[in-house]
Amino acid sequence: MIVRFLTAAFLAGGAIGAAIALLLPSVVLQAAPAPAPVQDDLAALKAAFRRPTTVPFPADNPFSEEKRALGEALFHDKRLSLDGSLACASCHELGLGLADGKIQGRGVPGRPLKRHTPTLWNLAWASPVFWDGRARSLEEQVAGPIESPDEMALPFAEVVARLAADPATVHAFRDSFPAAPQVDAANVAKAIATYERTFVSPATRFDRWIAGDEQALTRNEIAGFRLFTGKAQCVTCHSGFAFTDYAFYDIGLPDDDRGRGAVLRLEAAEHAFKTPGLREIGRSAPYMHNGSLATLDDVIRHYESGVVDRATVSKDIKRKLALSEAERADLIAFLGTLTSQREPALPDQILPVQSGPAAPPAQVSTVSQDDKSFHPTHIALPGGGRLWIVNNDTRTHNVRVFDPALDFDSGAQEPGETVEIAFPATGSFLVFCGIHPKMELYVDVGPSSP
Repeated sequence: MIVRFLTAAFLAGGAIGAAIALLLPSVVLQAAPAPAPVQDDLAALKAAFRRPTTVPFPADNPFSEEKRALGEALFHDKRLSLDGSLACASCHELGLGLADGKIQGRGVPGRPLKRHTPTLWNLAWASPVFWDGRARSLEEQVAGPIESPDEMALPFAEVVARLAADPATVHAFRDSFPAAPQVDAANVAKAIATYERTFVSPATRFDRWIAGDEQALTRNEIAGFRLFTGKAQCVTCHSGFAFTDYAFYDIGLPDDDRGRGAVLRLEAAEHAFKTPGLREIGRSAPYMHNGSLATLDDVIRHYESGVVDRATVSKDIKRKLALSEAERADLIAFLGTLTSQREPALPDQILPVQSGPAAPPAQVSTVSQDDKSFHPTHIALPGGGRLWIVNNDTRTHNVRVFDPALDFDSGAQEPGETVEIAFPATGSFLVFCGIHPKMELYVDVGPSSP
């Protein structure tokens, strides 16, 4: 159930409109008599974009080199399409930013697809995937383009039958899944998803600069970084090393695609689409979910004067952005540092880590939401316990649980409202926001108290 009431919400973090506050509230909110030195401020900003050293994999699909190799073979296998003309790799090319360079791709029937082919870089850190987030994991995503009549157009049962008829492929499945060596839909999905999680974008000049090479970027590129994290507020959504928060926003594009709203059946998410990562962005034009903007200059000018007046346009989108020609050039120059100078390659080695909570559980029954995060992110409840989630953010959230023991959807949770969740069974549950899915709360429910 959901209980709604107004609270004396603490909005200090959310009241700061600047993008720097969204990333680094401790820096912005400190009560200092004078601004921090420029170099110290820049160092703090740079730290928020440092590359991770590990790649997360789910507990039910851990990484192995055998599984990665099988997934790579399947990703390039045209037997996964109806007429043998297309593979996953046909629409996701390394040289095109793991996209296809087209406004709208074409599947087996040759008809234009509804949406632009998305990049696949750095999806190991994503949760829901596709532009509208309709697949809850990379494993769930695999069947989508294969079975879609507009894309590869092949029933998954036929995929399994084709692969199972090939002795070499059967042997590869045995090596990859020794505990369950059959060729089946689940293992096909796990192999391809494992390979896709290795799509970690290569280091660029920007990463060398982050690591301490002060000569890696030009003065104009550094000025563009300051615009990106400051005046232009791009970092509000394009945050972290992958330059995406993996959340869903209506950015005011003038089309009638409902996006995330149709998936969640939620008015607050109408016309919202996933924030695309900006790594290798110089290779992945055209841009946006519909491929409607041909250049990065077009993208920036959209935010200056192209945002339509619509009730669902995100409050995180800066209104009345005004850039000079020089500022626009600096911003584009900075974005150019996110693309590798040579054709990108996948990493030779992967250091896997199991995804899940990083901190031990807190013994609390009330959790707050602020700045697109739960606080704390891991809690423990007794059996039969209840959880209260207070929205202290400035944004609308949508609290959800997908589990065989609990299917919960709060609907639109507005700022100041509280959601109550009753957990019916012992076990571990993942609570997340349907609009900002990287908001994750792990709940361990133990036995009832005597």
